[in-house]
Amino acid sequence: MAKLKSIVFVAGVMLLILAAAVGYLSIKYLVAILPADSYEDKGVYTFSPYQVLPVQVQNTGASGRDRRMNPTKTAYMVYYRDTSGSGYQWSQQALTRELGQEIVDAGAAVERRVLSVPADRSYITVEPGQTAESYTAGLRQKYITALVLAGAYVILYGMVWCVVVWLRKRKGIMT
Repeated sequence: MAKLKSIVFVAGVMLLILAAAVGYLSIKYLVAILPADSYEDKGVYTFSPYQVLPVQVQNTGASGRDRRMNPTKTAYMVYYRDTSGSGYQWSQQALTRELGQEIVDAGAAVERRVLSVPADRSYITVEPGQTAESYTAGLRQKYITALVLAGAYVILYGMVWCVVVWLRKRKGIMT
């Protein structure tokens, strides 16, 4: 029974730390979201794939020693460029080099909406049905949901901790 209590305690503390980190990152990303009027809609462009290249990305799938020994892994990106020649590019990760090459060989065109950020002299591409308003609203909803879930866990943990302390003082149990 004591071993089960210690496992539950350690798991609870680990989840508390995770919830705090998720809450912090959610707030950080919420503050960084540009307002919808910061984007300039450049319209929908047709992109065609032209190459697959390996890139190094952070190894988030490994844990412990594996992650320390292999902090990065190779991923394959399929690069697209717009067919009108205006210079816009877009990339998408492929599972393997072969699958990425199949996409390039098929040459299937993809439509994407280009949203420009004049202040940064940059741009992003989104699904053709999205607007700057729907894009920012989706980001906001995602980060607020993560923040609410993390906050709910922190509050729940605090309530359970208070009940346990109260029971220990009141009845002398759960020691």
